[in-house]
Amino acid sequence: MKIYKQLLTGLCLLLAFTSCSKKTDIAPAYNENVLASFSVEFDNIVGDRTLTFNNTASPYTNAAGEKFTISLVQYFISNIKVSKADGTTYTVKQDSSYFLIKSADRSTRFAKVKVPEGDYTKVTFTIGVDSLRSTMDISKRTGVLDPSGGHDGGMYWGWNSGYIFFRMEGNADAISNDVSGDPTGKKAFRYHIGGFGGYSAPTINNIRTVTVDLTAGGVAKVRKDRQSNVHLLVDLIRVFNGKNPFSIAAHPSVMFSDFSTSVSANLPGLFKHDHTEN
Repeated sequence: MKIYKQLLTGLCLLLAFTSCSKKTDIAPAYNENVLASFSVEFDNIVGDRTLTFNNTASPYTNAAGEKFTISLVQYFISNIKVSKADGTTYTVKQDSSYFLIKSADRSTRFAKVKVPEGDYTKVTFTIGVDSLRSTMDISKRTGVLDPSGGHDGGMYWGWNSGYIFFRMEGNADAISNDVSGDPTGKKAFRYHIGGFGGYSAPTINNIRTVTVDLTAGGVAKVRKDRQSNVHLLVDLIRVFNGKNPFSIAAHPSVMFSDFSTSVSANLPGLFKHDHTEN
């Protein structure tokens, strides 16, 4: 009995020592001049399946019961902002905050930026390119925003002088041949969603803002000595099954039209926080 008590006492002392010696992860004082690495990862899925291009052997099915395949998905992410629980926010410098996510190129799935050290409970971003940048001189639109350099991946309407914010293409048997418009005979759908509105003559505005709460899946603990990555799932089935559900057969081709606003209203619902890697 005496030996048992000695062992129990020793174990309690060991646990207490371990607990006291464990380093507590306390966020440094907020300083906008001390920046650390932070990234948001965009992982494209379709319902409960990973995104696979042109999977004719096992097509996807939307809420309307239409089977479809996807051949291309690309979208702009911009104007990234992070927020702390106390309401402190930091907006990434705009020149460093434009990304083109190309699903066919996994190296583009990360939006990598610099933000002050801290514990962030929310991340906010824009789907598309804001009106200010869209109307800037071409010299201010470089990299993925350069409409003439081939870096934009076909995300600019030359005829409309504007960016395509979200582009998804594929095929669906539900589309009638007379409306597909595909010279190869494929029953193709095309969703090219853009339009930032206007000033003197307002037009279609499809810019959408997304705010993702990180508290359930893990806050982003940004530190200089580590990489913090917010992993988002982007569920493309919600293009059809979202806030404004629609059938592919009824709307096989949506570009710069009034219905594009119904499609763009579905886009914020694509993004869901899966977890955070700190």
